[in-house]
Amino acid sequence: MAPLCYRKGEGYVVVFRYGAAVLVGLSQAQEDETLAQLAGGAAPPIPVEEERLVIMLAPGLEEGVVGAGRLQLRELTPAHVLVLADVLAKSIALARYEREIASVFDTIEPAAARLASSGRVPRARKALLQLVGEALLAQHRVSGRIAFAEKPEALWDHPELERLYARLEDEYEIIERGTLLNGKVGVIGTAAQTFTDMIDTQRSVRLEMLIVLLILAELVMAMVTLFLP
Repeated sequence: MAPLCYRKGEGYVVVFRYGAAVLVGLSQAQEDETLAQLAGGAAPPIPVEEERLVIMLAPGLEEGVVGAGRLQLRELTPAHVLVLADVLAKSIALARYEREIASVFDTIEPAAARLASSGRVPRARKALLQLVGEALLAQHRVSGRIAFAEKPEALWDHPELERLYARLEDEYEIIERGTLLNGKVGVIGTAAQTFTDMIDTQRSVRLEMLIVLLILAELVMAMVTLFLP
């Protein structure tokens, strides 16, 4: 799904369906106004994360990143804005999910350490199932909503910007970060599922032992009834 792109003054605003917005060429007052409008429509509101990039127009020169936080363009057309916005939006969204997944790793690590040292698994099955849910949700957002491996639709009509997009994608390591994030999500899901399976197995063993004890108790009571007057 193509993002919403519109002019604001002399600049551009590009809004993506997964919650990222890229503001190009806006004054500080216009930025504040736009962010306030966008935040008012968020449900629920989320903390604002930002990444800034200085754009330098240099007709006739090679387009691409020329230094930390500096991008050189021959011109700033709507197609250029869409290509640039696609990469920046993916980068900021990936950064958010990278932190979320790191937090989940911090949660699951003590359980793995306990299993390695004592052979025991945590009893909080509900918490582990929540981890599975968080991992699946993150995977859906990264692969589905962000679609980090897909190119922007603007390239269909402007194939001459393919080279610029490839350079930006490589500069921000979009494919590598998205692939790594999906791999981490898979590890979390597998680990949490393993823990829950082990907990279920332990519960099944305890239940079977309880059933055996009940059967033995019934046998003892039956024998007592038979042999005692």
